[in-house]
Amino acid sequence: MKLFISAFLIISSFTLFAQSTQIAGDYTRSLSEEGKHIIEYKLTLNQDGTFTFHSYSKMQGGIPPEVNKYGKGKWITKDNMITFSSNKKEDFDEKYTLDFNNSKARFVTKNSRDKSDQMVKTKLTFLDSEIAWIKRIDVFKI
Repeated sequence: MKLFISAFLIISSFTLFAQSTQIAGDYTRSLSEEGKHIIEYKLTLNQDGTFTFHSYSKMQGGIPPEVNKYGKGKWITKDNMITFSSNKKEDFDEKYTLDFNNSKARFVTKNSRDKSDQMVKTKLTFLDSEIAWIKRIDVFKI
């Protein structure tokens, strides 16, 4: 019985590690209108459960014309839902000001059982956040 339980725990840990390995990586999104506006998002999910986020916008006639916003913290996954958190003491300073607490995103990829030729880009879709402009944004895995 002990052997069975040990084997089960080892297999479970490999499965959990494999899922976070699949999710970890760089995600990006760029929205632009040629010569007028640029909005770029970059999210990096590290293997160690930490993340960094950078938002860059350049708006023609905007005040200020260019804006950089940064955030960092920790992420965890359960099923295909990713929950972000930021520690006020460790993750905030003059540069990192975005508060990702209570932010959630769904990991979307092609189902392994789907044998069709349909292309599905691997992405994260933000479903909930206290950062109003980040809700419903898709960022695609590079």
